[in-house]
Amino acid sequence: MPIKKILVVDDSPTERFAMTELLTSNGYQVVTAENGEDAIAKSKSELPDLILMDVVMPGMNGYQATRTISRDEATRAIPIIMCTSKALETDKIWGMRQGAFDYLVKPIDHAELLARISSLG
Repeated sequence: MPIKKILVVDDSPTERFAMTELLTSNGYQVVTAENGEDAIAKSKSELPDLILMDVVMPGMNGYQATRTISRDEATRAIPIIMCTSKALETDKIWGMRQGAFDYLVKPIDHAELLARISSLG
């Protein structure tokens, strides 16, 4: 199934803007969320084809949101790529255990991100 709609989850307005610009200029429809709770709600209401999830956010973090989304019957089929500054191997392993499909460390290499998105479709 081709990726068309992407949910970008990040508490930083600058990161959300940069990701939105990158993705829309490459033909994707973008929906944004600024925290884990918002991400869960929008994953159900928008049913995106992919979620790009930050980890470090106030309130519910990205690991918790990923776990909730990946274990919910309505949203479990949506792949999640964690996009975070947490670069330790243990962070990556924990993210994958929560249900993430892939894991990228910030600053995100735009070409690599686009290649991983297109490989999903």
